[in-house]
Amino acid sequence: MRLSDLLGKTVRELPAEAELVSHQLLLKAGMIYQSAAGVYSYLPLAWRALKKIENIIREEMDATGGQEMMMPVLQPIEVWRETGRDALMKEIMFTLTDRRGRTLALGPTHEELTTDIIRHFVRSYRDMPLKVYQFQTKFRDEPRARGGLIRVREFIMKDLYSFDVDDKAATASYYALKQAYSNVYRRCGLSAVAVEADSGAIGGKLNHEFMVLAASGENEIVYCSRCDYAANEEAAESVKIALEAEEPRALEEVATPGIKTIANLSAFLDIPPYRTLKAVFYMADTRLVFVVIRGDYDVNEIKLKNALKAVELRLARDEEVEAAGLVPGFASPVGLQGVYTVVDTSVTTGANYVAGANRPDYHLRNVNYPRDFAADLFTDIANTRAGDPCPRCQSELLMTRGIEVGHVFKLGTIYSTAMNATFLDKDGQQRPIVMGSYGIGLGRLLAAAIEQSHDERGIIWPAPIAPYLVHLISLGVDRPEVVDAAERLFEDLQTRGIEVLYDDRDESAGVKFNDADLLGMPLRVTISQRTLRANSVELKARTSAQSQMVPWDDAIAHIKSLLDQMLNAVKV
Repeated sequence: MRLSDLLGKTVRELPAEAELVSHQLLLKAGMIYQSAAGVYSYLPLAWRALKKIENIIREEMDATGGQEMMMPVLQPIEVWRETGRDALMKEIMFTLTDRRGRTLALGPTHEELTTDIIRHFVRSYRDMPLKVYQFQTKFRDEPRARGGLIRVREFIMKDLYSFDVDDKAATASYYALKQAYSNVYRRCGLSAVAVEADSGAIGGKLNHEFMVLAASGENEIVYCSRCDYAANEEAAESVKIALEAEEPRALEEVATPGIKTIANLSAFLDIPPYRTLKAVFYMADTRLVFVVIRGDYDVNEIKLKNALKAVELRLARDEEVEAAGLVPGFASPVGLQGVYTVVDTSVTTGANYVAGANRPDYHLRNVNYPRDFAADLFTDIANTRAGDPCPRCQSELLMTRGIEVGHVFKLGTIYSTAMNATFLDKDGQQRPIVMGSYGIGLGRLLAAAIEQSHDERGIIWPAPIAPYLVHLISLGVDRPEVVDAAERLFEDLQTRGIEVLYDDRDESAGVKFNDADLLGMPLRVTISQRTLRANSVELKARTSAQSQMVPWDDAIAHIKSLLDQMLNAVKV
């Protein structure tokens, strides 16, 4: 490809909202174009990179026995109603009504539609195991589209679905696909880690997210300093350190005028936050929930929502709290009646806490669980913190940030049971099919690669997913001998199957070199009067500070050798 013919030009000015490096660099490099919030066109360079990612994924899915297919974007809302996810995902699901008045959904995912297909074709245990996958556009009405390709409303996903006869076989499929995902990221030149995660609206009990570690990531990752434990903050667990043991003392009321926060309460009574009990109120769907947690912990709302099996969860308003007979800022679990109460496991790590007295300007000393109050639900709903002990080995937990680039789920039978997708087993008994779901967002993976691999000059493409492997530069387009040599090398590289982007523009050396660094192809090859006088070609890897001169007659061999090294460095 000649750069002079390429759709998409490098730019210097960027929109103010382009905060993430990948978003900035993709715009500067002329690789994407924004049509609306969270809606992008992939211009030719980005599309080439995306197709390479797609091919790597396809090879790994095929290696597990996956069969590629294609399902429609338009989905009948009836299949979503069978599982109840029309209500669960209504906030992000795009729907439309056709001319006959029938409601259709623009698929945010394809579990229901795949299950509908499978229940029409699978009859017997002999029809499984089965894995089917597709590359298809998804639509999600994200409330905060951000970060360029990181969080969008229209995106291409590879989604694979597995179907097995029992839990053992489904688990084997799960770990085979989990390994295939690891292979994908390694072959794409990314460093990704698998972490335990919340299953969200997809469901299932066993699932992992794959995270590319990056300071710009929107996900907090908790990991152990010693063992291999790692989890998304939403699902992370830790050991809650017990406080010094002491005998429970009698309740005692204390005046705390105007003291409504844990920080102010701790300062006023000269006690650490971990000697207090925090009261937090939520509306779980239509039910008021009173949450009690040790004062130095924060509520993990994902854990709470899952524990309550709620569709929607939000903080309660003061008037909703007052309507239940409680006093915001001074509410107490002691003597509480008629309000559903969730107690975090942290409250059992100590004794004689300070909690609200449920009357203005007063708190209670020496509150103890379960002596003084009861729980409708006693469970872990606390955020894990850096420094907490690991739940597996008790070593220190650390935190970092990452970008999710894939999610794998062992679904079990939640979809097959809801949609009556069954089969006859060896004994002639009807059983629900055991399922798994496996997704990779291609655009997000592309952006994550840039977040992980760039410098102050631009993108540094991992060789396997680079739009082109060679960036050929001709310096001196007004010199026939230079143009002739560059044209010959351009043709020779293409003849040998080497992908080359040829900068044949009438621009200065500075502009061409800057654009080469910005676009980020793995190897820069330069032809100029200087190189011709030396009967040589200048080669410079994008990751190298130094260039090298190689003899003209050996140029193709040197180029091929360098590219082979780059490509082999990330092979599985």
